[in-house]
Amino acid sequence: MSFSRRDTLALGAGAVALTVLPLRASAAADEIIAAFTGGADIGDGGVTLTAPEIAENGNTVPVGIDAPGAAAVLIVASGNPNPNVATFNFGELAGSQSASTRIRLAGTQDVMAIAKMADGSFKKASQTVKVTIGGCGG
Repeated sequence: MSFSRRDTLALGAGAVALTVLPLRASAAADEIIAAFTGGADIGDGGVTLTAPEIAENGNTVPVGIDAPGAAAVLIVASGNPNPNVATFNFGELAGSQSASTRIRLAGTQDVMAIAKMADGSFKKASQTVKVTIGGCGG
């Protein structure tokens, strides 16, 4: 099997594109977080993110958040093609500021929960989830 110069260039361009895609997904996650926080500093603590350490199937990964005193919580999966997973808004009469859902993950990646607290500050929690079978076309 022989490769022409055109084939070699096409394979090289494909390899470069594959190395840049994870950076682009991470940049998209950063943009979503910046839009949610308005560029404010994010502190640690005050938010509990519950997700499995290893998910056998990326199609249904259970995730739970608990953020006492939060007005809203954003869940972001930085490695997904669309990293904005969910936003939960809590009103004044909410009994508790917690929620749970199932999400799809394209592969092993960090899942983050960013909470906007009632006083306007932001808190975060993150966890790495190892996925054995991808859920977003993987």
